[in-house]
Amino acid sequence: MKTPSLPLKVALIPVVVLVILLAFNVFIYGDDALSGSNQFILLVGAAVASLIGFLKKVDYETLLKKIGKNLKSVSGAILILLFVGALAGTWLLSGIIPAMIYYGLQIIHPSVFLPACIMICAIISLATGSSWTTSATVGIALIGIGRAMDLPVGMVAGAVISGAYFGDKLSPLSDTTNLAPAMAGGSLFTHIRYMTLTTLPSITITFFVFVILGLTQTSNENVDTLSLITAITDKFNISLWLFVVPISVILMIIKKAPPLVALFIGTLLGAVFALIFQTTLILELSGGEKLDYTSVYKTIMNAITIDTQIKTSNVLLNELFSSGGMQGMLGTIWLIICAMVFGGVMDAIGALKSISNALLKWATSTFQLFASTVASCLAINLTASDQYLSIVIPGKMFAKAYKDRDLAPENLSRTLEDSGTVTSVLIPWNTCGAYQSGVLGVSVGDYFIYAIFNWVSPIMTLIYAAFSIKIKMISASK
Repeated sequence: MKTPSLPLKVALIPVVVLVILLAFNVFIYGDDALSGSNQFILLVGAAVASLIGFLKKVDYETLLKKIGKNLKSVSGAILILLFVGALAGTWLLSGIIPAMIYYGLQIIHPSVFLPACIMICAIISLATGSSWTTSATVGIALIGIGRAMDLPVGMVAGAVISGAYFGDKLSPLSDTTNLAPAMAGGSLFTHIRYMTLTTLPSITITFFVFVILGLTQTSNENVDTLSLITAITDKFNISLWLFVVPISVILMIIKKAPPLVALFIGTLLGAVFALIFQTTLILELSGGEKLDYTSVYKTIMNAITIDTQIKTSNVLLNELFSSGGMQGMLGTIWLIICAMVFGGVMDAIGALKSISNALLKWATSTFQLFASTVASCLAINLTASDQYLSIVIPGKMFAKAYKDRDLAPENLSRTLEDSGTVTSVLIPWNTCGAYQSGVLGVSVGDYFIYAIFNWVSPIMTLIYAAFSIKIKMISASK
């Protein structure tokens, strides 16, 4: 069936309803809104969009097909989330995460911790090409160290996400970094070189802001790190050998192993290292008098699938040393599924196309063309809830318009990344926002203002467009 052509006012109705209901829901529930009520609100938004579709003669089967296509596109992300939960469980049980916190508390001073987070995450993400893997490994540990230092958790998460997305954008291994030039009709390394023009100033601004923020956290120097370190060593057998596991996972990603394979092997290695290094802890958690196959199996399997609660002599560490396993990721998965339902229905009724076309028609100058691209990416991230669609749809739509204005394809690919890839994490119901919030255990509302790189990037690309800075023309390159 042909997608209907909707007037812009009609296409925006489900979006307006969704935003109003989500705002009211967050006002009522606060941080607990992600526990289920926001998910239902997304379904209400989908129902409003479906009603419009029925009035426009879009049949039920078409809606289901679009929803199914959307859900299929995030099947990999859902599996990754499950394995991240499993990995977090075995890495806690094996002492890997406690070891990262143990050494981090001794090495990193609170005043330089935030900029150090950016640097560490940027390096790991650049090497792996994955902001998701970075958050699931070193990101979790850095959040733990930040909590132990009594730093605002949203601030730490903002530093982690800023560094992770900077590295992801410039890595030739990143899927979005490959996707953007493919949609714009450019080449990968030309795209990366051109993207540094806006990305390096954005991360420089971010870095200096976090240097200042770090210097203002003077109260953190009074944190009793000695008692934290003692509590960790009393409960866990800490060894540098534990770092073999995270290093192995990072190397697998660098060597282009599929993320699911790397996370699965990382989970199994975590379980093996738990058996090698933490037999006393396993015995304690099993509740038995001696270790046997049954108690070991149940303790490790519980860490992977359900939860692990490790009690120490320090109250703060008790909060840190808990993991929900695969079960802990179900709320995030639920959110992604509901977001994909909303996005699928919006696509089926022609609302996404209508919104994007309206933005394209508005672009009568070069700056307006760039601004329309940014707005289109943001609109798709808000409505379709997926960063890949925020690159693919505007990329397909605007490619000809850029060419007609003699603008080289790297202008479009850079703008797609500066506004599509990085802003996805700022939207709670987007797959990226849901993922980072679920993995790091920090709500989008808490880290939004501190994810400086992610909201500075689209502003930077607009500044370059407004003042015609480094805007490459096709004719000039011939």
